[in-house]
Amino acid sequence: MSDGGNDAVNQSEDGVGAGPSRRKDARRNKETLLEAAAAVFVTSGVDAPVRDIASLAGVGLGTLYRHFPTRADLIIAVYRHQVEACAEAGPALLESAPTPHDALRQWIDLFVDFLVTKHGLAAVLRSDQSGFEGLHAYFLDRLVPVCTQLLDAARAAGEIREDIAALTLMRGVGNLCIGAETDPDYDARRLAAVLVDGLRRPS
Repeated sequence: MSDGGNDAVNQSEDGVGAGPSRRKDARRNKETLLEAAAAVFVTSGVDAPVRDIASLAGVGLGTLYRHFPTRADLIIAVYRHQVEACAEAGPALLESAPTPHDALRQWIDLFVDFLVTKHGLAAVLRSDQSGFEGLHAYFLDRLVPVCTQLLDAARAAGEIREDIAALTLMRGVGNLCIGAETDPDYDARRLAAVLVDGLRRPS
C-alpha cells in the first residue's frame, strides 16, 4: 500500500488532478503504452509479461496499471487503437495517393499488417471474457465503411470493376492472411496486392 504522499505523486505523474501539461503527459503515456503493447504482442503474443510492455514504453508498472488495470483492458485498448489507425488512414490516403486505386492498395497493405500482427489476439477475441464480445462488431462498423469509401472512389474514377463489396474484399484479404503469422516466408501483402490489382477494369 502507498502512503498518501506517494499516491499524490503518482496521481500527479499520471495527470490525475493536475493541470493541462500533466494531462497531456498522461495522454502521451497512454499512447506510448498502446504502441509498445502492440509491438510486444507482435513478437511475444498477447500473453507477454506486462513488465516488457512498460519497459519498452519507458514507464513504470504503476503507470501501466493505472491506464489498464487488467490485461483484458490493455488488449481491448490496443485492438481499438489499431482499428482506429486503420480507419483514419483511409480518407488520408484518398487525399494523398496519386489515384483512388493507389489509395485502396495502400490501405489494404495497412489492413494486412493489422491482420497478421495480432499474434493470438484472434483467439482471445473469440473467448467468453467480458469486454471482448463487441470488438468484432466494432471492427466491422469502423472499417467496412472506410473500405467502401475507397472502393466507391476507385469505381467513380473508372479504375475498378463494379461487382465487389467491401466486406467481401476484406474477407478475401483475411483469408489470404491465414498462416502468415507462423510462416515468415509467406508474403500476405504480395497476395493481397494481386487481389487488388485483379479489381482493375480490363483495358
